[in-house]
Amino acid sequence: MDEDLGKLERRLGRLHARQRLGIETDHEQRVFGDGLNFFHIENWYSAHRLIALALKLSGLYWRGRRNAESVVVRRNTVRLAHLPPAFDGFTLLHLTDLHADISTAAMRRAAVLVREQAYDVCVMTGDYRGQTYGPFDATLAALAELRAAIQAPVYAVLGNHDTVRMVPGLEEIGIRTLLNEHETIVRGDSHIHLAGIDDAHYYRVDNMEKVAAAIPHDEVSILLSHTAEIYRQAAHADFDVILCGHTHGGQLCLPGGIPLTLSAKLPRRMGAGAWRYNRMAGYTSVGVGTCVVPVRLNCLPEIVLHRRASPGVEQAEIIAQWRYVGLK
Repeated sequence: MDEDLGKLERRLGRLHARQRLGIETDHEQRVFGDGLNFFHIENWYSAHRLIALALKLSGLYWRGRRNAESVVVRRNTVRLAHLPPAFDGFTLLHLTDLHADISTAAMRRAAVLVREQAYDVCVMTGDYRGQTYGPFDATLAALAELRAAIQAPVYAVLGNHDTVRMVPGLEEIGIRTLLNEHETIVRGDSHIHLAGIDDAHYYRVDNMEKVAAAIPHDEVSILLSHTAEIYRQAAHADFDVILCGHTHGGQLCLPGGIPLTLSAKLPRRMGAGAWRYNRMAGYTSVGVGTCVVPVRLNCLPEIVLHRRASPGVEQAEIIAQWRYVGLK
């Protein structure tokens, strides 16, 4: 443990590392919190058993288990008028909410799908661990297997299920973790900026001002955030695109993909698939894994390929292409 702390301090600096760990210690395992996160169903394990029992009694449980393993590929198109010509055709593979240590069948399916796709960069938007606390060796091992299937650079942010102690292990297996930081992707003389904020949902350790200040406002910027709840701040910080997860799309949805709950304070139209806020394009992926119960209803798990629209495509057409489909 001391060795892990030393690695983390070298990566983040002593003060940042100890502050971040202290915040985690104050919050982990709590069922009841305060403010926006008053109730945390992920940590109330009696509720998990009750939900599973209700689904079994209704006859939906095993159908939902099969759905949870049926990962699909979504292809989404985004319009970026000022994207440099060198980035025409640039494609991002987006993975989120893997819950890798407990969603083993979905992880195996995702690895198969990832090998079959063509993309330039992979991004991951948090929640790699099944629980919100405890050991993470099994999580890192499962992520290492997935990383071996990804034939591109990988950039990631942490979610509310993840501990900052995972960062050295993530980066050792080739997953660059952005903690209120950004990277510049270069093609010839052109470049775009990929930024990532730390968890804004539970630990509230995001620093939008820090990461945005380092990016020229007139250049293309893509923000990775575990949650879309900070959409207003992101839009007013001049980000062109935000990619996120966290909601699982509701995971348990009514026919038509209507979520029973989103576990996030945001408009329901932002709970799954593509959306816009002012000039910023957003996408909330429903993710690969499951939590609380290993079941999905009317909300299949997904990996997402984001690609720039061809010049001249009308925005209304793009939004139609982004519409969330394939419910089961």
